[in-house]
Amino acid sequence: MTGGYTSARRAGLIACHDCGLLVPAGPGHGRCPRCGAALHARKPNSIARAWAFLLAAAVMYVPANILPMTITTALGAAQSDTIMSGVIYFIHSGSWEIAAVIFIASIFVPMAKLVILIFLLTSVQLRCRWRPRDRTVLYRMTELVGRWSMVDVYVVTILVALVKLGAVANIEAGPAAVFFAIVVVLTMLAAESFDPRLIWDVIEEDS
Repeated sequence: MTGGYTSARRAGLIACHDCGLLVPAGPGHGRCPRCGAALHARKPNSIARAWAFLLAAAVMYVPANILPMTITTALGAAQSDTIMSGVIYFIHSGSWEIAAVIFIASIFVPMAKLVILIFLLTSVQLRCRWRPRDRTVLYRMTELVGRWSMVDVYVVTILVALVKLGAVANIEAGPAAVFFAIVVVLTMLAAESFDPRLIWDVIEEDS
């Protein structure tokens, strides 16, 4: 028991991942009597699946930042911009707010998610007991910001839809947009695959 509380696992119960119903643990665990979902004391192969999605996201993150995000054609001249060159362009043009939004959403947030998930997975595998509550909060923050990581892709989509001036100018989404969308999806899957209860298991076992 930790902090005067006991866990469902120690009490011989399993919480349904879908509806939250507490069900007595049995051989093979079976299915939830309320919603029919498969019951698991912990997400199956949580660490292995999270690492697989995370490593794939890290690989995709490289072309997402190196390849062009947008390809602009104006008066016969074509210009390709990566995410970072777009940030620099908006800084030089005085649009600091837009530059900050693109930098935070497209560079800082994806990198922070990768670093935080690597930290959480490593700490669980090393059976770290350091500040479990803070690590749980980090996980919740990572899971929460996942849906907002597509801002750059949304911006590119809006630009492509709005800037259609025929022979004068044209904007097309570059290959980086595809890789960036893949990075976002993979990091979301990695966060979803990780079971934060693993953070507390080592503390419960040692208590």
